[in-house]
Order: sequence, then structure tokens, then C-alpha cells
Amino acid sequence: MIEPKPREETAQRVRAAFTETYGNAPAGVWHAPGRANLMGEHTDYNDGLVLPVALPWGVTLALTPTDDDTVEVRSAQYPQEPVTFTPSTLTADPPTVTNWGGYVAGVWWSLRHAGHLPATGAGARVYLDSDVPAGAALSSSAALECATALALAQTFDPTGLAQDRQTMARLAQRAENDFVGAPSGILDQSASLRCQADHALFLDCRSLGARNVTLPLAQAGLRLLVINTKVTHRIADTDGGYAQRRRECEEAARILDVAALRDVSDLDAALEHLTDPVLRRRVRHVVTEIHRVNAAVGLLRANAVADLGALFNASHLSLRDHFEVSCPELDLAVEAACAGGARGARMTGGGFGGSAVALVAHDRIDDVCAAIAAAFADRGWTLPEVGVATPADAARQVL
Repeated sequence: MIEPKPREETAQRVRAAFTETYGNAPAGVWHAPGRANLMGEHTDYNDGLVLPVALPWGVTLALTPTDDDTVEVRSAQYPQEPVTFTPSTLTADPPTVTNWGGYVAGVWWSLRHAGHLPATGAGARVYLDSDVPAGAALSSSAALECATALALAQTFDPTGLAQDRQTMARLAQRAENDFVGAPSGILDQSASLRCQADHALFLDCRSLGARNVTLPLAQAGLRLLVINTKVTHRIADTDGGYAQRRRECEEAARILDVAALRDVSDLDAALEHLTDPVLRRRVRHVVTEIHRVNAAVGLLRANAVADLGALFNASHLSLRDHFEVSCPELDLAVEAACAGGARGARMTGGGFGGSAVALVAHDRIDDVCAAIAAAFADRGWTLPEVGVATPADAARQVL
């Protein structure tokens, strides 16, 4: 089982590592969580609705500002790969910093160009640690961006950007889109910055209006399992499947003469108008997935959380068959979880690997985990990592 590390313990360890590395204590320590999406996959960049939760795993970051114009970043995950850059000379095309450091530098670039950092002198020393698996479709990149953005906002613009998490999410998304080059929507950054413990974030990705809806898992005797298949998921690839799906959605919206697929009000008429069977499948998924988000919120308001399982299953089938972003390992994880007693399961995130989530009664967790392990062992595949994901709070300063 994947066990979350105690936040206070992690924060103290990161603070101590910063002090040992740089010779002085940091100005503060911040934590930003990864996310799992309960419903609303590939709807965010279609101006649709989503329903994520923040995870108990994330990125913890210590920072202290400096008087110079240089930034040095060190990571517990990449101890031999320190990243250094000068904020005033960062460029996005081509990106001045690449690989994992690009997510940090991209936030500096995004906030500086938006006027939330000084033109010069926005230097800092940074040390970070992460317990959210990279490449698992659990938004490790967004957690890194949001931890960086919140630390910078509270350090350099405490009465401005630090008070506006909606704008902060947009700027973190811009870092990922325009600096790193990943064509992601606003879901991940919003979840990391705006979620609340024991709630799911009901977010309108067009207006960015949001409210946290009570998710009474424990009261219903349920747990949310995250199943990391260990099949690497990556969306920062302009030629990859994620980018292709986004282009297909944009093309369908153009043909249907709507601003985004969120605006399709008559699905049958839209499908009749489209002649390309691929675009028909893409539109069917996006439109029905938005309906499933509304249905999920309705169930939560009715205190019928156990009934989310059927929606999980329907969503996964649509992602597998209509949007075609699943993979054999995700399909097996979902099938085995349900066979082992889960109320429902679905892939989460961009797809093509990564993780699934399953809704499981607390007394069936061992059965579900055993069923997943047996199914993967039978195929000779690497065993997934499974963890109980208690919905957590959004990014915050922890020390």
C-alpha cells in the first residue's frame, strides 16, 4: 500500500535538508497536493465541468528569497541535478530550462510576465521533496507548479496574487502550457490550489466558478483507492495522444460551429452532423462525461455517495471506447477492482497509462487489492501500487 507521509514530519525534513544544503533556514515551507479526478476526464480543455479531489500525496517545498537575480533549485528526487536560472532572462520559446526544472522555472516566468514578481531581484534558494509518483497521472507536475506559485506569491506578492487562487491556477497552467509545452487544461492546478479536505471540487472550467461539495466517504463506509499501474503517463508531447485528442475536440467544435464541445446541447444532432467516426466518438465522450459530472454532484448532494460506482464504470467505458485513452493495464486494474468487490472504478487523468481510482467499502479493501495483484501476476505484469486516498486540503504554507 502507498502510505502518505505525515505532513509535519515531511515539512521538518525538507526544512532540515534546505538548511543543510544552503547553510541557513528557509523563509518558509509550503505543500501542494496532487489530485485524483472523480469525474470529468478530458472535459476541462473543452470548457466543461470536472470533479477532482486533492490527494494526501504532493510536493513540499522550502524557499528563501535572495537579493540577487539567480534561482537555485535542488530536489530530493534528483540530488545530482541542481537547476539554476536567472528569472529576468527566462524565455519560453525555446524554454530556457527543461526537464523537471522547467515546471519550476516556468512558474517564475509566468508570474514575472504577469507582474507578480519584480523585474529583477526575484532570486531564491529552493529545496523540494515529492511523494506523489511522477508519471502516474496524479498531477505531480501541477503539485510542483502550485507549491512554487504559492511560495512565490506569499513571498513576493502577499497582498495580491497570494489572495487570488483562481488567478494563481491560471498562471500555473500557463507555465505548463507555454513554458513546458504540455497542452493541459485547468483542472490539475485548480484542484491543487482550491480543494478542501473531505470534499470534491465542482469546477466550471469556463467561468472557473467552483464550490467544494461534501464527499462523505468515511460516513458511508467507503474508501477511494488509487491504483498506480506504473505505466508512465506523459502529456508534455505535442505529437502524443493527449495533444491529438485535444486537436480532435477543437476540430469537432469548429465543424459544429460552437466555441467548445461544452456548448453541444443536442448530442444526437451533433453526431448526425459529423461524418468522421473518430470525431463522433470524441464528441460522444465529452458531452456524456459532462452529464456524468452533474449526475455525480447530484448523488453527493443526495448523500448517495455509494451510487457513484456506476458512474465510475460508465466513465471508464467511455474513456476506453469513445475517447480511446485507456490502456490494457488500466483496463485490467478497473476490471480486477470491480471483480474484487469495488463499487466502481475508472481511469483518472489524461490516460495512456497512469492510475485508476476505485470506490471500495472499507471492509473489502484487502479483497480488491488481492484481486488486482492476482490479475496482474497472472499476466506477468508489474504489480501496481495501491493507496487509500483521503481527500486532502489544497496548497498551503506548513512551516
